[in-house]
Amino acid sequence: ARAGYDFNGKNCLKVGCGLGDDAEYLAAAGGKVVGFDISPTAIEWCRSRFPQSTVEYLAADLLDPPPKWRRRVGFILEAYTLQVLPEELRQVALRNLAGMLVAGGTLLVLCRGREKDDPRGAMPWPLTRDELLPASEFGLDEMAFEDYYDSEFPPVRRFRIEFKCAG
Repeated sequence: ARAGYDFNGKNCLKVGCGLGDDAEYLAAAGGKVVGFDISPTAIEWCRSRFPQSTVEYLAADLLDPPPKWRRRVGFILEAYTLQVLPEELRQVALRNLAGMLVAGGTLLVLCRGREKDDPRGAMPWPLTRDELLPASEFGLDEMAFEDYYDSEFPPVRRFRIEFKCAG
């Protein structure tokens, strides 16, 4: 997440927390953070890497999230998880993310990007902007969209999209 967000005291969720670095960043910035991953092994790693952490690390499934998260989260960081899901499951995941946000909450999506006519490629599948547009059907308003190339060699096209929960 980039500077300019106020995480202080906000309920934050890190989707697919992996080894915990992003979740720890959100916590260090003042967020009350839950980091979750479908992999129990990843959650064990997080807990052993950060034994004094304030982050609550949980094994959970984005396609069937805990009901207690519904309308409870002020900031969600989704980095490179939607793009590893099969196409037919992405909208389920996006709907679930939208359902977790409080009114005015933010969903920040980071993913590899491509044009509609570009080859689909291999997993992790680059997404098109259109694949994220149904977010509006789930009560999310697009606030910012960045299309850029990173500094890898060769450079990789990426999207950064900020959504706000309308209510």
